[in-house]
Amino acid sequence: MDVEVLGSERLRYRDGAPVRAASAIVPLGDGRLVVSDDATRAGWFRDGAATRVRLLPPIEGHDVFDDASGTKHLKPDLESACQVEVDGSLAALVMGSGSSPARMRWCLLRLQEGRPEVVDADMTEVYAAVASALGVEPEELNLEGACVVGDTLRWFHRGLPSAGLPSGSVDLDARVAVAAALGERRAGEVTPHRPVHYDLGEVDGVGLAITDVVALPGGDLVASAAAEDCPNPRDDGPVVGSALARLRGDEVVDVVALPELDGSVIKVEGLMVLEADDEQATLLAVTDVDDPDAASWATTLRVRL
Repeated sequence: MDVEVLGSERLRYRDGAPVRAASAIVPLGDGRLVVSDDATRAGWFRDGAATRVRLLPPIEGHDVFDDASGTKHLKPDLESACQVEVDGSLAALVMGSGSSPARMRWCLLRLQEGRPEVVDADMTEVYAAVASALGVEPEELNLEGACVVGDTLRWFHRGLPSAGLPSGSVDLDARVAVAAALGERRAGEVTPHRPVHYDLGEVDGVGLAITDVVALPGGDLVASAAAEDCPNPRDDGPVVGSALARLRGDEVVDVVALPELDGSVIKVEGLMVLEADDEQATLLAVTDVDDPDAASWATTLRVRL
């Protein structure tokens, strides 16, 4: 693979406020939903402008969370998003990272008469089962990427390679997962299986860990990865490098470094396929700049396969 940056822009709402801490991006109707990991609302981008969409009710009166206000422990940490099918129509499933008890909710968004309708569910039982399947302690869990492969929802654990915790994934039955998100089945019926671990290499001694994944038409997956020197799954650290990796089945077949953006490493947290064929893919990547007052980046990447 090789990667070319085609363009970048800062993400803002219609009123000029920054879209903070972008962690996932997923198609929604005629636009794209950009999910922030430190907020209860997401940005729905259509015609070049974003409106706010509420994903969760305020938590103890707060809609945004950070260290300075002492509210970081409350944040839902919505880190994964993918498109799923509900009654023959496409919907967006948004999932918490699971790295603390506050981060174990799912939100499912469907359009009703052109407007997003959201349901949310406590999926604590699923996170406990995923941690067990991957062989990690519950407090080490950090699920940051998801994509649908056939009838399977493949959910990716970022891990912490520098501490001996590799990235990994588990498979869920997509239909059962959606039914649980809608409250039609119990969370305990969502059973993770086929755990897989991945070695993406390292940058300057810091292991690359998966931050999101998208599926290509031919069956391969493309993962974004960051080499972040952090002490645990909940706190940020310096990002010394980033990359895209190509996954084929359970194997990492290629890893290519991402170029810097505006003089800094691109910490890609979310990926979406704009178009793809057998030779190349155009991806839209959103980046978390780890600054609650700064607007996140959206970067268009051309990936030659």
